[in-house]
Amino acid sequence: MAKRPPVYPFTAIVGQEKMKIALILNAIDMRIGGVLIRGERGTGKSTAARALAALLPEIDVFTDSPFNDDPARPDTWSDWARDNQNGHQNVSRRNVPFIDLPVSATEDRVVGTLDIEKAIQQGVKKFDPGVLANANRGILYIDEVNLLDDHVVDLLLDSAAMGVNVVEREGISFAHPARFILVGTMNPEEGDLRPQLLDRFALSVEVEGIRDAGKRMEIVERHIAYESDAEAFREEWQPSEQQLAERIIAARALVDDVTYTRRDLSASPR
Repeated sequence: MAKRPPVYPFTAIVGQEKMKIALILNAIDMRIGGVLIRGERGTGKSTAARALAALLPEIDVFTDSPFNDDPARPDTWSDWARDNQNGHQNVSRRNVPFIDLPVSATEDRVVGTLDIEKAIQQGVKKFDPGVLANANRGILYIDEVNLLDDHVVDLLLDSAAMGVNVVEREGISFAHPARFILVGTMNPEEGDLRPQLLDRFALSVEVEGIRDAGKRMEIVERHIAYESDAEAFREEWQPSEQQLAERIIAARALVDDVTYTRRDLSASPR
């Protein structure tokens, strides 16, 4: 099997500063509630989302957990982690998950399913994880979110807001953490989101194709360099990637100490 090339570096993306800032803010504090990126094709929406995941530091998890449970946060553990907490679980490190949700996803594919038959016959609570479990503590990316079933979008936004996914069937329930950075992208020319859903994304950013000739040349030159030798290109940008990663880590440690005034709340975005 051919080795997949490294992800295009986040800091190598030319322009689109508002999009990059919105993604970075969510990486600092996922309590913000996600970002919707609206724009035509070829504006780097997907590239930026994938690059952000590759930029973020690895996370500590229980090795066997399908829910990316955080060993240091027992208050957020899944029912699986609570049931196995006396089993001397091993801890390991994983890359931040990047989960790409297809527009054809069903409710069961998103939230997961409980095996009722096994629960009734054997008294065993077996849960098959869905997309929300896989995306916990990572990035859930939805391209063409405007084409996704409205009910599924509601489920995703509810989980993102509450930070937990609870599945109940026939009086049996299972809960697991569902804390993720929700990134939705869409091309307005292909239809819009219902206003009720649009309003539930914390941040919305409009991106446009870059018209400046100098910047367009820079984009082409960087992509040629990346396509020619992705490993070398990634290595060239590694210092700036590391610098931004360290700034995000430092900001995460400070975010709860940030204060604001009424003037800050009334300030217009630049």
